[in-house]
Amino acid sequence: MFEFEQKVLFKHCDPAGIVFYPRYFEIINDCVEAFFDAVLGWPFEVLLKEGGVPTAQIETRFVAPNQHGDRLLLRLKVVRLGRTSMTLKIGATTEGAARFEVKQTLVCIDSAGKPRAWPEAVREVLQEKGMTG
Repeated sequence: MFEFEQKVLFKHCDPAGIVFYPRYFEIINDCVEAFFDAVLGWPFEVLLKEGGVPTAQIETRFVAPNQHGDRLLLRLKVVRLGRTSMTLKIGATTEGAARFEVKQTLVCIDSAGKPRAWPEAVREVLQEKGMTG
């Protein structure tokens, strides 16, 4: 399981002082980008030169709001690794209390935007770290 921490900043909040929900998707993407860099050794600045990993599907359940200054802890787990797609589950908490849950499917694509198989190095890292299934 990969963990990512994010302090809720002013830029994340609406005038009521709570996180404006589209900002959660930016935080989720920051978590995914950090996972690709820290765990897979495939940072987006390298990955995006040869293709990408766009989100094909995302389901989100918002449990409770966050306020400016809260600290979010996101926990990412790979729940399925297909030939060209990967499904992640991400749960976010603040001080142990659930804030949101995400199920997200990414597709590995080439520079022409066509699905391609995950690099063998990615598969090996996930298997070595016991992060598949």
